[in-house]
Amino acid sequence: MAMMKSVRTELTRAASRWKTIVVTFIVGVVAVLMLAPYAFMAVSAFKPQGEIFASPLRFFPRHYTTSSFDLLFKLLPYARWYLNSFIVAVLGTALTLVISSMAGFAFAKYEFRFKSLLFVLVLGTVLVPFQVLLVPQFRIIRALGGFNTYWALIVPLAANAFAVFLMRQYTISVPDELLDAARVEGAGEFSLWWRIVLPVVRPGLAVVGTITFLAYWNDFFWPLIMTTEPKMFVVNLGIASLIGPYDNQYGVLLAGALLASLPVIIAFLFFQRHIIAGLTAGAVK
Repeated sequence: MAMMKSVRTELTRAASRWKTIVVTFIVGVVAVLMLAPYAFMAVSAFKPQGEIFASPLRFFPRHYTTSSFDLLFKLLPYARWYLNSFIVAVLGTALTLVISSMAGFAFAKYEFRFKSLLFVLVLGTVLVPFQVLLVPQFRIIRALGGFNTYWALIVPLAANAFAVFLMRQYTISVPDELLDAARVEGAGEFSLWWRIVLPVVRPGLAVVGTITFLAYWNDFFWPLIMTTEPKMFVVNLGIASLIGPYDNQYGVLLAGALLASLPVIIAFLFFQRHIIAGLTAGAVK
């Protein structure tokens, strides 16, 4: 019996090892397939124009050059586009975090009239496509003189129903006894939100902040409607404007796309630990 039990244990361990190997292999193949286009773009940004579509196709360039980056900054206001995207993404993310965390705090810890109905209405806005609201928002922004301004690119997207829902779920986990103790010590409601709630829901803030930053940084459609002056273009809109009907400087396009992708990667790497903690919060009791 002991020998049979030992054999079964070894078979179980071997099956577990093979399962791990197979899963690791599949994940590795998927990762390579997803990263290969980005790697090719990053390497091709340093190729001369003639080597990008050379036949046969070469992954690494014969001669590395930064001429595409030089043309990108000399011939185009790329630095201004980059700054515009950075300003819109950072300020938009900050405003979204303030609005969503305050709204989540109110829906989670306060009792008021029509609370459930209002929360359902907020969630219902997720079902409304952005294109349906395009004309009303366009007319409001035009009436307020918001064309080619930063606030027109930031404010309409700052009230995010998904962010409010997520922050409400995180704020529910804050113990009511903790808030009551702070009130006994004389803390006001704003102080409760700032000093008690925000530190506790920091993983949720990281998740919402990262998702919001990506949404602002990658947005193309709304800036296309709201900006008409090249100096107010965001980086995505600026890169798209380089595509012409006859001649395209693909090296310049790839260089611009590479630089445009760096803030997204850096943001994810910087907040990776908080994102994982936020997404797995509540998975284990």
